[in-house]
Amino acid sequence: MSSANDTKSYNDRVLVTINDGIADVRLDRADKRNALDPAMFDAISRAGKDLVTNKDIRAVVLSGNGTSFCAGLDFGSFQVMADSGSANKNGKPKNDSQKENAGAMSPGAITHLAQQICWVWQEVPVPVIAAIQGHALGGGMQLALGADIRVAHPETQFAMREVHWGLIPDMTGTLMLSRLVRDDVAKDLVFSARIISGAQAHAFGVVTRLSESPLEVAMQIAREIAERSPDAVRGAKALINRLSNAGAAEHFAEERRIIQSLIGKPNQVEAVMSNFEKRSANFVPPSV
Repeated sequence: MSSANDTKSYNDRVLVTINDGIADVRLDRADKRNALDPAMFDAISRAGKDLVTNKDIRAVVLSGNGTSFCAGLDFGSFQVMADSGSANKNGKPKNDSQKENAGAMSPGAITHLAQQICWVWQEVPVPVIAAIQGHALGGGMQLALGADIRVAHPETQFAMREVHWGLIPDMTGTLMLSRLVRDDVAKDLVFSARIISGAQAHAFGVVTRLSESPLEVAMQIAREIAERSPDAVRGAKALINRLSNAGAAEHFAEERRIIQSLIGKPNQVEAVMSNFEKRSANFVPPSV
């Protein structure tokens, strides 16, 4: 089993330390509650990609430094979306570098970058345990759903927040959430965009375990897994994923199609503007 290694930094956004077969992956933008900006998207994707091919690791613990796991998309992106003049004829923002970056796809991939930061943890062949505290909102919740096991503080705030901004969960979230909860529960959480506690998320089946010290418990789980046969553990994850992730490529393609049909359209812009202006939204009939 591997011994301690130096910590590797990705874009000053993600830190990875491998010790005794456990990869300790920390989102490291605590001053912004680990919100997702272009550098963070790139860093998470690259960190995960490196772990996919690492033969020495036996478990991964994914967490966020500071008071929150991940508060979701950087708030500046919503300000860009509020500018209806930035949308081109295809409904995509002209000047939103973050969306262009997050929408980048590599040849042969089934995900774009925003989806990949969540999906890569399913591609990592060893168990990934997320330790969640503070906030896991929007993209942050979808990132947590990408892990195999989730340990959360009872007071963590979870939300599939995208509909609040006139969008849909487009980072693998509808597939991953639907694997964990009944359809009506998934619809309730997605349609309402409401915030629930870690305790409620556990009752719904979104969270695996509750703890006042989620990182400590996540590390304990990782150490237990690391003591098992690495061949058996990797084989077990592959088999479970083979069943639960069937149809993922087609589902992710549909996520991309729908989100592209929404960004910059009148109702999406109105959702953002009404939030910024703290007023009731004035939506028009849907275009489809």
